[in-house]
Amino acid sequence: MPEKKTTARATKAKREGKSASTQAGEFVREEIEHVREGKHGAKSTKQAIAIGLSKARRAGVDAKPGKTASKATKKKAAQDAAKAGTDAHPSAARSRGAKQALKTASKKTSAKQVAGKQALSTQAKKAASKRTAADRSAVAKKAAKTKGAAGRKAAAKKAARTRENA
Repeated sequence: MPEKKTTARATKAKREGKSASTQAGEFVREEIEHVREGKHGAKSTKQAIAIGLSKARRAGVDAKPGKTASKATKKKAAQDAAKAGTDAHPSAARSRGAKQALKTASKKTSAKQVAGKQALSTQAKKAASKRTAADRSAVAKKAAKTKGAAGRKAAAKKAARTRENA
């Protein structure tokens, strides 16, 4: 179950007209925090992100799988989307089993290897490199539209600081 504040942040993003991936990002952020806190582990950064996306879809976020996603991923996304809006919870035994699996899955990896700054940066760069320059540019333009004046000003200041330090 996602935390109430996570669901509230995702709902706020939806109201503001942000994309489905931005809404889902709140759930991914929560999952990364859980790994960092040691609530459970994950084999990789990708797995932590997948868990967050699954939670988002079950919470009603319309996060569709990518065009190049595997058949299994598309099937899981469809299952998650079907679960959205229902009050069905897994049985206690299944829930315990899933938690135990996550705890034992990460015995070979540390929280830093999965959810550390460098691990997340590497994952983001890999994901971005698979997209075309035109696609990245279009997404950036859309983000600028929904950011608002205050958000754009803050981003510009941050960019200036970054250039200054480089």
